[in-house]
Amino acid sequence: MDLNLIQTAIARYGLDGWLFYDFHHRDAIAYRILGLDFHKFTTRRWFYYIPIKGEPVRIVSAVESTKLDSLPGKKLVYRSWEELHECLKTTLRSSGPVAMQYSPMNNIPYVSVVDGGTLELLRSFGAKIVSSANLVQLFEAVIDETGYQAHLAAGKLVQQIKDEAFDLIRTKIHTGEILTEYEVQQYIVRRFAEENLTDDGDHPIVGVNEHPADPHFEPTPENTYKIKSGDTLLIDLWARKNDESGIYYDITWCGFVGQNPPTKYVEIFNIVRDARNAARDFIWDKFRQGESCFGWEVDDVCRKVVIAAGYSDYFVHRTGHSIGREVHGNGVNIDNLETKDERELIPGICFSIEPGIYLPGEMAARSEINVFITTAGEVVVAGAEQEELILI
Repeated sequence: MDLNLIQTAIARYGLDGWLFYDFHHRDAIAYRILGLDFHKFTTRRWFYYIPIKGEPVRIVSAVESTKLDSLPGKKLVYRSWEELHECLKTTLRSSGPVAMQYSPMNNIPYVSVVDGGTLELLRSFGAKIVSSANLVQLFEAVIDETGYQAHLAAGKLVQQIKDEAFDLIRTKIHTGEILTEYEVQQYIVRRFAEENLTDDGDHPIVGVNEHPADPHFEPTPENTYKIKSGDTLLIDLWARKNDESGIYYDITWCGFVGQNPPTKYVEIFNIVRDARNAARDFIWDKFRQGESCFGWEVDDVCRKVVIAAGYSDYFVHRTGHSIGREVHGNGVNIDNLETKDERELIPGICFSIEPGIYLPGEMAARSEINVFITTAGEVVVAGAEQEELILI
């Protein structure tokens, strides 16, 4: 844990402090940011308060009094709940806004892990509790240069393997051999392993016709379709380097098995492509002008294109998600549908833009790119961006 870095971040957002709290390993974020062992035996409540200036405070149970000994600061040990309350009152007595892993109205559920009773307790002492979402993003989602290069390296290979998967389908169709969605998925997984990539056990989506109308369709040996002439096709694949530097790369491309795709399929693909580009260009313009840009408003820009085309009911998910060492990271999401993500897009973060139109029982189209904001504030899209359907 870098105390100076955390206190600088607290000052950046105009807070008086950041209060970490855990009971029975409910808050994995706290363990990661503070550098604590998440797997160490923990049965009692602990609090760790980092003020904007000065010495932190460790509040621990007498039963587990050494729990926070790896961290700097004054130690307060409680036995009874009355003593715990006094420790908290004393620690927060002169505080202004204090961040915790909480989100008003549960707008950002990824960081909203402090229970309602604890919030009631602290507020009864006069504490002003605010969300730590922006702080968490700084420490959980900002990617350094090594991570960015790992993202680019994974992207080059994922794009290559995506092309190989489409070529495999093309070859099998031309030779008349049977090939299923599941077999294409397993081919991609094997290629990941050969290139020292991993998807951490969550395998790619390969679906034809109505299958990808379920946005998280997963092909299995039992449900798989044979891929044949006249099929609409969607492939969504994601992977990272299988080492400590690995940062995910996650893309979705669409194709058609044949030369004359259905008019409706061309239409919905073009709509999601245009929506994707509108969101990307909005971000570019915001950063060029030096203006703040937030996840919810990028979602609005993207969704507006789909709504104008008459498909609002068929765009059923957020526009994009944070990307990091996990394919769904802990930074800002491009979302004003499932949640209202009020976090700002800041240098060092990576995220997807992936609008989709899903027609149940018929077909689906999604187009996904990855966006990275460099430390200089440059908006970068790594790898090719699909502009037309792949015709097989």
